[in-house]
Amino acid sequence: MDLGGQAARRRRGGRLELTGEGALAVVSPTTITAARWGVVAVLAVIAAVQLRRHPIPPVELLRRVPRCIAGLCCYGIGIAVFFAARAGNPPWDVFHGGLSARTGVPVGLVINLVGIALLVLWIPLKERVGLGTVLNALVIGEVVDLVRPQLGNAHSVALQVTMVFVATLVIGLGSGLYIGAGIGAGPRDGLMLGLSRMGLSIRTSRWLIEAVTLCVGWLLGGRIGFGTVAFPVLIGPVVQYLLPRMSLPALADQVRRSHRGLIGEHYRS
Repeated sequence: MDLGGQAARRRRGGRLELTGEGALAVVSPTTITAARWGVVAVLAVIAAVQLRRHPIPPVELLRRVPRCIAGLCCYGIGIAVFFAARAGNPPWDVFHGGLSARTGVPVGLVINLVGIALLVLWIPLKERVGLGTVLNALVIGEVVDLVRPQLGNAHSVALQVTMVFVATLVIGLGSGLYIGAGIGAGPRDGLMLGLSRMGLSIRTSRWLIEAVTLCVGWLLGGRIGFGTVAFPVLIGPVVQYLLPRMSLPALADQVRRSHRGLIGEHYRS
């Protein structure tokens, strides 16, 4: 999950817990903020280069950017609800929390650094950084910060179960909207899309990534609960069902139509 460096960590009973309420860390808040905006700046530069090489018609930007932002807002709300359920962290956050516990680096900074590292894996998968990748780093964390304080914590198993299911559905809806906008995915979702183009289904790709991440995070000492297991089981099928139904036509196809075939060869590949 791309929380934009907004998650927090707490020690409870020797376990690490992400709360999404601010960073408690040995690194100063100024350093965390600088690192976060450094990540955004790097992504923005890469996205600008891609836009220069593959321009997007203004009409398509007006169509796709609001959809992407709406999806990212849903994603952030879903994460906030998941944290409020207090039923364990999603697999990526188990990994982020475990890595933070092992290294002493604040979890928010870990999230950003892991996101940058994952972009290297995009190269063999032929994924491209886009405007949506930059918005991912900007929007989700801010939404989590805004929504999480408004939610109480679940104090019954029934409420925890309900909130985990609702959070998973909202995150799946957000994924369908923002990925379906076709202007770039976040570093972690980009892995899913890249693997799916290699022949795996979206469901299988998501399951594989979440399972590996969960196992590594657990070995590192990240906090788990029943929500940690429920999320990877449910999110793959949810995204696989919603994504094709919420995706706009491929941007390259729209560009071809708008230019009536008179476009650069790179759109034909």
